[in-house]
Amino acid sequence: MEEALGYLIFVVVGFAAVVAVGTLAGSGKLYDEIGRGGLSLDDEVGRRPAPARGSAAAARERDEELRQLVTARNHRRAARGEATLDVEAELRRLTAPVVDDALRDEVRSLVVARNERRATRGQAPLDVEVEVERQLRDAGA
Repeated sequence: MEEALGYLIFVVVGFAAVVAVGTLAGSGKLYDEIGRGGLSLDDEVGRRPAPARGSAAAARERDEELRQLVTARNHRRAARGEATLDVEAELRRLTAPVVDDALRDEVRSLVVARNERRATRGQAPLDVEVEVERQLRDAGA
């Protein structure tokens, strides 16, 4: 009787392995389609490509999404009885470039070096702070 149990287990496991291999082979690309479809975010059908990073189109898309978020925040604030924000002013505040002290110091050192070169050529030195602000503004920071 114990021999029969060993054979039975061997036969059942072997049969299950054959069925599993057959199911895997017969599924084709079924497993590749899991998670795809009309409600999937990764489905490329019908979607426009994302704009290039740093392009004007990307900035417009970012601004539009921020505008929607600020508008939604205003709706929540109004529902709570709080004062709403000016959407465009908040958008300007959120998209304003941030200049950290390390960048400002690096630009200042470049302006000082430029002034030293100008002095050796006999030219008048530049106002360091004005030139630093101009360089940062021109760089978009």
